Amino acid sequence: MATLKRPTAPHLQIYKWGPHMVLSILHRTTGVALGGGSLLLAWWLIALAAGPEAYEQFQFCMRTIAGKIVLLAFTLCLMLHLCNGIRHLFWDMGMGFEVEDTARSNILVFLGMVGLTALSWSIGYGLI
Repeated sequence: MATLKRPTAPHLQIYKWGPHMVLSILHRTTGVALGGGSLLLAWWLIALAAGPEAYEQFQFCMRTIAGKIVLLAFTLCLMLHLCNGIRHLFWDMGMGFEVEDTARSNILVFLGMVGLTALSWSIGYGLI
């Protein structure tokens, strides 16, 4: 049987890593993580409906260090997905495809994620 010599697609070692690649991968990853985080939201709503004992158990779990880390990760995922989704809306309108615009929007997505997460947690803890 003859072997065919077909061209292979470039792999990750060929491309130069940059913020655009990281954001593309993170957008997909945070989408999956938000799916898992919806289970956390469902647990909260079920505990709320089940009564004070179930809700206290949920609160106890979320007050631990591990619970706070999970909540922080969920918030970061939510805000990154939100900010990158807004950027995709502009792209859908045909705006922001220039290299300088993309580099600027990369930074804005990261800053928006950190800023909105900090704002959410500040409001949640009653600091604002």
